[in-house]
Amino acid sequence: MRTVAVALLGLSAIPAVVAEENQGHSLYDKEWKTPIDGPAQWFTGEVTVDPVFPSNDVARYSGAYVTFSAGARTIWHEHPAGQHIVVTEGTALVGTRDGSVTTFHEGEAVWCPPDMDHWHAATPESPMTHFVVTAFKGDENVVWKEKVTDETYQNALEKSE
Repeated sequence: MRTVAVALLGLSAIPAVVAEENQGHSLYDKEWKTPIDGPAQWFTGEVTVDPVFPSNDVARYSGAYVTFSAGARTIWHEHPAGQHIVVTEGTALVGTRDGSVTTFHEGEAVWCPPDMDHWHAATPESPMTHFVVTAFKGDENVVWKEKVTDETYQNALEKSE
């Protein structure tokens, strides 16, 4: 299960298939980047995680596209070293424990600082894809918590209007 957690958002446990190395550059080929269905214990609704690059010994962060069906969302979680989120399609919501909600659109980015409990979601009207760059602190890049309730999600939607 830990490998799946890292594979989803950390990607360091997946052996990188290096198709070509040239002057220190590494290319991760298509076989390495197999999309993963987001497990129900971490997501509500249908979510697909498409890894782009893993963490390595020098760059302690990984990247992935995450696609949410309309109304899908993560559970509460935090990133010990933070996370950048860039919307590539649709509209995203990020909610925090204090009830604040950030709505952002294609091309816009949000920084979630270290250790801040939050969740990400698509709106009920349309799917959303975002690209995430998630940093590691030690061997950890995400701490999963409890599910976001329907009431919390609905309240966030009302605040975002």
